[in-house]
Amino acid sequence: MTSVKEFRIDEAATADELGRGTFVFTDAYSVFDWGKMPDQIPEKGASLCAMGAYNFELLESEGVATHYRGVLEQGEVVPLEEASRPPWEMAIDLTQVPDLPNDGREYDYDHYHEAAGENYLIPLEIVFRNRVPIGSSLRRRTDPADHGLAFDEWPEGVVELDDPIVEFSTKYEEGDRYLEREEADAIAGRASISDLESLAREVNRIITEQAESADLVHEDGKIECLYYQGEIRVADVVGTFDENRFSYEGTQLSKEVLRQYHKRTQPEWVQAVKDAKAEAKETDVADWKSLCEADPDPLEDDVIELARNLYCAGANAYTGHELFDAPPLSSAIGAVQRL
Repeated sequence: MTSVKEFRIDEAATADELGRGTFVFTDAYSVFDWGKMPDQIPEKGASLCAMGAYNFELLESEGVATHYRGVLEQGEVVPLEEASRPPWEMAIDLTQVPDLPNDGREYDYDHYHEAAGENYLIPLEIVFRNRVPIGSSLRRRTDPADHGLAFDEWPEGVVELDDPIVEFSTKYEEGDRYLEREEADAIAGRASISDLESLAREVNRIITEQAESADLVHEDGKIECLYYQGEIRVADVVGTFDENRFSYEGTQLSKEVLRQYHKRTQPEWVQAVKDAKAEAKETDVADWKSLCEADPDPLEDDVIELARNLYCAGANAYTGHELFDAPPLSSAIGAVQRL
């Protein structure tokens, strides 16, 4: 299913019915679309599972439909508050994920939707942005006027957005890409692109308000959704430090910390990834990793400990519960600033 969580099917979905399954969160991590990196970060999986469960229950309480069923406690599905320890497994409803044939970088979405019917995972990621930081791809891909902003060009500093920007990107292509609204609408199939945007804005509002209650800034994030007999439900996992970017007192509280660390300490590998992706695009090759001429090196032990504390302290702060034995968030952030 993904590089950092495993996927167990208990009852397969059909054309007419949702199935049942489980996400098993691991301590693996991924940056730059690489897949599993050489290291693991202790308790990262449990921190993401706990945050994801917390957010799904928060969304459900606000009337947002999701595929979440609960977390697993000794084989039983229970709400997060009934778990005796931070959970690793999340019970979910399953939908169909048909094959998406491709010829190079051309993907056959008609085939996908013919097989999908009225029960399928929408092959899009819906991205929302509350800020436009320096280095954001948005600055490279678009102009401020494209988003109704009163700038001739992007300012040097962080741009705070009064109205969040919502974008659509592909989910299952080997090299994901941002889409114009018309193409996103076609890829969404029976799901309404307007409904997807409205849902993303509502999810963003709820997560942003929860973050503010913990003195965190919610900078950006994404959702993935399923379509089932006319209803759109939030799927995958939402509002964690892997899916979203948060900051605390100006310092990143997300896997962006690990991205930036690799940029500083392994620039040759980061450049090799960039070059491989560019070559794959130029030569119409889907598997860009086969063109990459370098592999990432493992992290130092102290960096792994720092990352562990960041995930665990952040989960404690966001949920308002002492789920993990971790330093205060201010201490974990201080360590990041010294990195």
